[in-house]
Amino acid sequence: MHKKVMVAMSGGVDSSAAAALLQEQGYDVCGATLKLYDNPDIGISDRTRTCCSLDDVQDAKSVAYKLGFRHYVFNFGMHFRKDVIERFVQGYVCGETPNPCIDCNRYIKFSKLLQRAILLEKDCIATGHYAQVTYDTNSGRWLLKKARDQSKDQTYVLYMLTQQELGHTLFPLGGMLKSEVRTFAEQRGLVNARKPDSQDICFVKDGDYANFLTNVMGTPAIQGNFIDCRGTVLGKHKGIVHYTIGQRKGLALSFDSPRYVVDKDAVHNTVTLGEQEELFSDKFYVGDLNWIALPELNERMQVMVKTRYHQVETLADISPADDGKVLVRLQTPQRAITPGQAAVFYCGDTVIGGGTILK
Repeated sequence: MHKKVMVAMSGGVDSSAAAALLQEQGYDVCGATLKLYDNPDIGISDRTRTCCSLDDVQDAKSVAYKLGFRHYVFNFGMHFRKDVIERFVQGYVCGETPNPCIDCNRYIKFSKLLQRAILLEKDCIATGHYAQVTYDTNSGRWLLKKARDQSKDQTYVLYMLTQQELGHTLFPLGGMLKSEVRTFAEQRGLVNARKPDSQDICFVKDGDYANFLTNVMGTPAIQGNFIDCRGTVLGKHKGIVHYTIGQRKGLALSFDSPRYVVDKDAVHNTVTLGEQEELFSDKFYVGDLNWIALPELNERMQVMVKTRYHQVETLADISPADDGKVLVRLQTPQRAITPGQAAVFYCGDTVIGGGTILK
């Protein structure tokens, strides 16, 4: 009996190629596209805008029809608003810079989709992410490993996958280069073979986070003080939601040398400005941890760490701290380590685990 797999199909080339590849490998495939929001509700009037658009659903349906398998559309809008959009808003209100793509993977694309797949008596789910899953017989654990195409590797936004989810998830493209995926799709006449990759956060139009927060979600942008690291008032800011750590442009202030956002304090509604060297730090704490390669961290461990999606990994020591947190000590200070972003730990090509950078 062939394994039954439900493929998350965004309408893009990667998920469509993943479905076609699994079908050719003998899996019993069906597709599922997730409806996560209505464009007018998030201030988007263009029906073709980003993922979840009408055109994306149609592209996914077209591929499913061509390949001859069933296609579902699941409305997870209520869950997406609660677990992704509202968490995104709350993060900014608290002075953090959250990563909603990680929350979407954690709460929607894997958790909710896997639940729905099991309900429909499927054996597993699959996505077009560039990553690989293996089973380690020595530890008895599922491992998340980097993709063959290092330039497209997406393990950074998948560190939160549980053992249950990893054991029921396939990443068919993990061993392929992006160029090979597009060629594969072209050879099979898939309608989206040359469709551009989406870049921005799907529910934020043109990457304008402040506009989304203030004009769409109604988050108040309350003026406060720009200060330096000694607490001296430098001028007025237009609301902390307008700023991120490391930002230089858009401060509307003039100085003899460049100034950058080095801290945000939601309690006192202040934004701290400093010089370039004040952006660098060599230690920070991480919470809300998820471990993959080990059950938990009991002792100091040397790893490579990434604190941003496109950042080059750097050598670090991690050790247990109070209240389930982890202390990260970097061998080389890094720039603009930002609360709310993820810190992901690696050993070679294997993800050890990760969590959220704390203030």
